[in-house]
Amino acid sequence: MREETKILQSIPVDELTGAVSVPIYQTATFVHELPGVTKGFDYSRTNNPTRLALENILAELEGGHSGYAFASGVAAMDAVIKLLKSGDEIVAVDDIYGGTYRLFNQIYEQFGVKVTYVDTTDLENIRAAITPKTKFIWLETPTNPTLRISDISAVVEIAHGAGALLVVDNTFASPVLQKPIQSGADIVVHSTTKYLNGHSDVIGGAVIVNSEELGEKIKFIQNATGAILGPFDSWLTIRGIETLALRMERISENALKVARFLEQHEAVEKVYYPGLESHPNHELAKSQQKYFGGVISFTLKGDSIDDAIKFTSSAGIFNLTDSVGGVKSSVSHPVSMSHKAMNEEAREKAGIKNSLIRLSVGIEHVDDLINDLEQTFIKISKKSNVIASHDSVVAER
Repeated sequence: MREETKILQSIPVDELTGAVSVPIYQTATFVHELPGVTKGFDYSRTNNPTRLALENILAELEGGHSGYAFASGVAAMDAVIKLLKSGDEIVAVDDIYGGTYRLFNQIYEQFGVKVTYVDTTDLENIRAAITPKTKFIWLETPTNPTLRISDISAVVEIAHGAGALLVVDNTFASPVLQKPIQSGADIVVHSTTKYLNGHSDVIGGAVIVNSEELGEKIKFIQNATGAILGPFDSWLTIRGIETLALRMERISENALKVARFLEQHEAVEKVYYPGLESHPNHELAKSQQKYFGGVISFTLKGDSIDDAIKFTSSAGIFNLTDSVGGVKSSVSHPVSMSHKAMNEEAREKAGIKNSLIRLSVGIEHVDDLINDLEQTFIKISKKSNVIASHDSVVAER
C-alpha cells in the first residue's frame, strides 16, 4: 500500500462497536474480574485503550517495534535520557531545539550526564567526540532552526561501531518524509504537538523504538514516572494523523515556493531550507527525505535583532508563535523565543544568528503567503534599515 493508504489503514476500527473513530476511554481505572485479573487494562497511567491505539499507530508509521505516547515532546525525550546513568555521555547535534538543550544542560548535567555538541553534518566531528562513555548519538535532521541534514545511515554505522545507540528527533520531518528506524536508528522521538497532530490543539510527545528490549525499558519508565498522554489528547492526535500525508505534501509544496521567494529578496541575507539547491545538504535531503518539509529559516541583511523582532511582529497571515507544524502558518524569532535557553556562545556555534527568523509554512494558498511576506518587508522598511524590495521577483506560484 502507498503511504497515504497505510496511514489510514493503521487506524483501527473499534472491535466492540464497529466505530470508525477510535473511542475515547476517558477513565482512570478499570474493573478487575479477580484481583490481578483484568481485560488487559487496570489503571490508565499504566495503559489506556485510546493511548494504546495511538502508540500502535506511531509504531506502524515509523516502522518500529513499539511506540509510547507522552504528555509532551520534552517528556518523551526525558524518558529516553532516563535510560542513561551518571557518568554516561551523549554526542548531540549543536543546532538543537532550545528545550532539548535546556533539558540536557540544566537538568541532566547536574546528575552527571555529559553532553558534547558537534556539527553532525561532518561525520568526523562525531567520531572525534565519541569516548568509551558515549551511550547516545542524538540527532535532529532537519535541525531546529537552521535546517541542517545529517546522514542517518552513516551515523548509525558510527554509533553502533562505538557501542552507542542512535536517537533521532524526527519532529520536523515526520514519518511521511523519513523513517529513521528503517535506516538503522534505535530510537525516534517526536513532539507530536507539531506535524503529527498538526492542528495546534494538543501538547504531546512520542518515543518509538526498534526492539523489544528497548520497548520494555521505555514502557517501565513511562509507567514509573507517569508523564503519559491522556485519552482525549491521544484521540486528537489520532484524528490529526488521518490527514498527515495530505498535509505534509501541501505544506512542503508551499514551503519550497516560499523559500525560493525569500532567496530572491533583497532584504534577505541567507535562506535555510533543504529543498533549495543552494542548501549545502540538498542532495542528501533529496536521497533521505520524500519531501523537504514545512520549516524555513532566513536571516536579514545587517543581522539586526531589532529588525527581526519588527518583522516577526509585523506579519499578517504568519502568526507569531513558539511552535511549528500546524495547518496555519506561523513565524518566530528563535533567539528570543524557542532558543532563549541557549547561551550566546552556544547559539553562535550552532549558527543561530541574531536576525534569524523561522517560518512554519501551513496549508494556506501560497500566493497569499508570499504576498504577506512581501507586505511585511515593505512595512519594516519604513521602520528600520532593512532594504525591502517593492518589486521583488515573486517565485513561481
